[in-house]
Amino acid sequence: VQLQAFGGGLVQAGGSLRLSCATSGIIFSRNRMAWFRQAPGTQRGLVASITTLDRPNYQDSVKGRFTISMDSAKNTVYLQMNSLKPEDTAVYYCNTMPPQYNWGQGTLVTVSS
Repeated sequence: VQLQAFGGGLVQAGGSLRLSCATSGIIFSRNRMAWFRQAPGTQRGLVASITTLDRPNYQDSVKGRFTISMDSAKNTVYLQMNSLKPEDTAVYYCNTMPPQYNWGQGTLVTVSS
């Protein structure tokens, strides 16, 4: 199984980014897929999750700003992030929920004020 997150970068507050997570070896219909993030000095935490059967779930701080989606044909999970805030600065990772696989390097999102 491989999980590779990319699409991060430096953006000003109020801007947008779209993260992608390319996967291999994971059957989306059998797993809840999720995005996590870890800011400096904090623990990694859940941001959003999705399955093929039900509505996505979001951490309260990102509701209305972030949208998680998946493309089973491309084995890819996305996180559209709008109205970004400095407190969204973190390394973002994807994994199943609960996490089953190695985290990989993640992708760094930096939001400047």
